[in-house]
Amino acid sequence: MKSFENDYFLDQPVSQKLLIAVRMLGEFKGKESLFRDQFPEVLKTLQQTAIIQSTESSNRIEGIFVPEKRIRLIVAQNVKPLNRPEEEVAGYKDILNDIHTNASKNKLTPNLILKWIKQLYRYTPEKVVGFKTLDNAILEILPIGKTVIRFRPVSAKNTPKAVQKLCDSFNKSIAQNKVEPLLAVASFVLDFECIHPFKDGNGRIGRLLTLLLLYHIGYEVGRFISIERIIEESKEAYYDALYKSSQKWHEGEHDLIPWWNYFLSTLIAAYKEFEQRVGKITTAKGAKREMVFAAIENLPDEFSFSDLLRACPGISYATLKRGLHELKMKQVIKTVGKGRDAKYRK
Repeated sequence: MKSFENDYFLDQPVSQKLLIAVRMLGEFKGKESLFRDQFPEVLKTLQQTAIIQSTESSNRIEGIFVPEKRIRLIVAQNVKPLNRPEEEVAGYKDILNDIHTNASKNKLTPNLILKWIKQLYRYTPEKVVGFKTLDNAILEILPIGKTVIRFRPVSAKNTPKAVQKLCDSFNKSIAQNKVEPLLAVASFVLDFECIHPFKDGNGRIGRLLTLLLLYHIGYEVGRFISIERIIEESKEAYYDALYKSSQKWHEGEHDLIPWWNYFLSTLIAAYKEFEQRVGKITTAKGAKREMVFAAIENLPDEFSFSDLLRACPGISYATLKRGLHELKMKQVIKTVGKGRDAKYRK
């Protein structure tokens, strides 16, 4: 809301670093379209992996931990959730699938956001159907154990109006070409997190909205590479950028640059990984096998089968075993130990 009021974002100083990042992402966007046309089967495999990683990482950022094997089963819709963490993971997965399948039909409105928060908790005993009814605060626990207020969001009373205004302002800015679309999406996400419209689930809904709005402006890398995983891997920088850009947000005097820089750098990292993985797995006939080989290259010199399994979500047990056997025959790796304690050494 505040980033769009009176065209506030238009007054932000745009550095050469930002211009280069936007230009780079435009080039990546063109290559992405080419890859979709040339390697549909390869991208299908990447998409399966991204769904699992996104579901796992976005929930884990919020302290919701579910064993990776269970996440695989939940994503495949083969099992019902057994506990509260699994219930929330299942809800997130449903929204993620809806975005990948129906992005163009999901128009940005407060009703969509309310629909998603309901879906996020659909499997839980606690049914969430609306915006927060009590004021909330974003807290931080200091190393000494003291809890302090990091940011005070919009009041519960003003939240419905603030969300409506934010959606309207974003849609208007995109329609009128007032701002670079990538920066508009980044600004929307910052404002959404500053409004913090729900008692819980704000971070996850914000990351899902990021994916949807990127789809709307033609950047679909989140379909193939988990943006949520990249955010989790840079979690400290993520929270630091949000904090810096939220200061003086209520007064409309905040600095969007730290968040813009982080947001664009995350997308660049996703596209670089996308290009790297497509490049590696299209050099041979067996796409999934090449994904296994690429994953092993990035693992430590000594690793377990469980390590490989985590690095290759979406790839079957049999395919992983065949890949390991092939590398053993080529003397690229060797087995160390026996049974459950067995490891592989490059």
